[in-house]
Formats: sequence, C-alpha cells, structure tokens
Amino acid sequence: MTGTELIPTSIEPQLAALARRHRAANNLGMQLINLLGGRAESLVERLPQGVRDRLEDATGRALENAMHAARASRGVVPDQRGWFNTALTTAMGAAGGAGGLPTALAELPVTVTVLLRAIQGVAAEHGFDPADPEVQKACLSVFASAGPLARDEGVDMGFLSARMTLSGATVHGIVARVAPRLATVLGQKLAAQTVPLLGAAAGAATNYAFTSYYQEMAHVTFGLRRIAEDSGTSYPAIVGAFDDAVKKIG
Repeated sequence: MTGTELIPTSIEPQLAALARRHRAANNLGMQLINLLGGRAESLVERLPQGVRDRLEDATGRALENAMHAARASRGVVPDQRGWFNTALTTAMGAAGGAGGLPTALAELPVTVTVLLRAIQGVAAEHGFDPADPEVQKACLSVFASAGPLARDEGVDMGFLSARMTLSGATVHGIVARVAPRLATVLGQKLAAQTVPLLGAAAGAATNYAFTSYYQEMAHVTFGLRRIAEDSGTSYPAIVGAFDDAVKKIG
C-alpha cells in the first residue's frame, strides 16, 4: 500500500475479484504462451538474420502504427465483444502461420492493431475515453506491464502513473519501453509459425492466448483505475491494496 492512505473496506470485494482475474489470466493464458515460447526459443535462431535484426524496430513501428489505426477505427467500427476479438486474432494467426514466415510477418502488425483496439475497447467498457491521451498511454503500456503490479514484467509503476502530455516524443518513449519485450515474444511466435505443419496451429494458439491474456490484464488495469476514481483513492494506493489481495490468494 502506498504511504498511509487508507483503503475503504467497501472496495475490498472488488479488489479480490480483480485479483482472481489476474491469477486466472496468468494460470491459463500464460501457461499456453510459455509452452509455445519454450518450444520456440530453440527455433528463434532459425529465423533469417535480417528478420532477427529488424524485429525490435519492426515491433516498434507496428505499435506506433497500431496506435493510430486503432484510434482512427473507433469512428468507423464499433467495439467488439472479447470473444469476437479472440476469435478474429485466432483466425488471423492460423492464416498467418499457414504460409510460413512471409505471411506470418504480414499478419503480425495487423494482430498488434487488433490487440490494441481490443485494449481500447476494455478501457471504454470501464468508462474511460480512449481518445484521452492518458488513456491512450495506459492502453499502450498494457503491452509492456502485463498488469499493474510492480513484479509484473515491463514498465514500472512510476512510469505508468506519471502525468505527462502524450506528445510524439512521449509516444516514442513508451514504444521504446514496450517494443523490446513484445519483440521477444513475437519472435518466438514467428519462429513457431515457420515450422512445417505447426505454423497454422502455433499462430492460432499464440494469438488466442495473447488476446485472452491482454484483454484480461486490461480489465484488471482499467478496473483498478475505475475503483480509484469512484472511491476517491489514489491509483498507487489502490494498486498497493490490489497487490495485497493477489498475495492473499496465492
């Protein structure tokens, strides 16, 4: 818990529910990602050297383009239910993997865009405006933080909670923090998709796990932000209480 700020006891059931959601996402989604990742790590070296050298830059560009495309699409395509986003990316992953590395590379930025748009949809579901610069920053940061806890990999809480205008430089800074972690995982995904006969299955499985996991973590992140706003409690204090709730359930 942050400082001596008191947490209203009335929000403890909400924090406990989000803690269970956090655990379920880790137990289910990440088990599959880790399984495929473990297989793929030994295959990453099989990717062409040029692909490996450019993967982080390509991921950064995909994130920047995805942010603009996802935001622009909101005026044209309504937010979809979580199951639809999962089904869409799963089908895209299967199609991308079926053709080997060329189609997998072509599918990757589209999948990133759909994932970011799904995260924006979760933010809207919790009453936040995806057009708000702070919400845009939080949506993008979900990719790096994999959850709001300090022990989750990626961006630290100080970076996530910093109040700053979302300028071009800020976006570049966020992307620079997000891209390395995401590039590592996407590299494993690409490597798995290059294996004959396994490509379509690996693409579908990883996309299913990615979409399910990131949507759940977005629900946790924006659920905590909603609790903070509704209760009049600072977000860092809410995260501290949430951390305690996660530890209680193991």
